[in-house]
Amino acid sequence: MGQLNPIAVFLVALIALGVLGNNPTITISAAVLLLIQQTWLAKYLPLVDKYALQWGIILLTIGVLSPLVSGKTKLPNQFADFVNVKMLVSITVGVFVAWIAGRGIPLMGEQPVLVTGLLIGTILGVAFLGGVPVGPLIAAGILSLFIGKI
Repeated sequence: MGQLNPIAVFLVALIALGVLGNNPTITISAAVLLLIQQTWLAKYLPLVDKYALQWGIILLTIGVLSPLVSGKTKLPNQFADFVNVKMLVSITVGVFVAWIAGRGIPLMGEQPVLVTGLLIGTILGVAFLGGVPVGPLIAAGILSLFIGKI
């Protein structure tokens, strides 16, 4: 009998966590990666590894902008609507989070071993706390603040 592939076992565990945590995002993501890894599609894993984060950010941005484009959400009509406290705080938080995420990208590239911990924490947060898996990038940025890595 052949040896078990530890990555395949990990992906199966993620699928189980996704099902148990009622989180289809984790379930589908792990199942797609398992399918890719275990089939002839494995030759495309380097492309997935290189571009999937960018594709995901693009899809997330499309999802965030679509209510505006569909007319479900309206742009403020007047300048005064932009300068209320809630709007200014939301802009400030958006700038801060984007800056934090920007710090996370080099950290993930320079210290890839930390990515495993960030992924496990994100998976646990998604599976059991109703989180959303955009966490690794933000988590890496926050981690960079703690460990002083830009």
